[in-house]
Amino acid sequence: MKNIAALQAVVTANPPVGDPTATELDAIEEEMPLILAEVELLDAQIPLLDRPATVLDERRIRRARHRVLAARRDLANRATAALPGGAA
Repeated sequence: MKNIAALQAVVTANPPVGDPTATELDAIEEEMPLILAEVELLDAQIPLLDRPATVLDERRIRRARHRVLAARRDLANRATAALPGGAA
């Protein structure tokens, strides 16, 4: 059997070291509304894993899904607006 451990060094030649860079932090900050909306959706879904949904639970999940979709739309629109020359 052939040992492939030597090949893995090429794949992981530059492992991340230390804290995130300023560029990575800026990207996280830009995506924060989407991250928070997805957390809110999970918070609405988790209690329903072991009990049936009530009318209020369904409303909460529906609103959370709408917030996720709106955050994704806003993030996509910001990314498109940032393209040079108005390219979409």
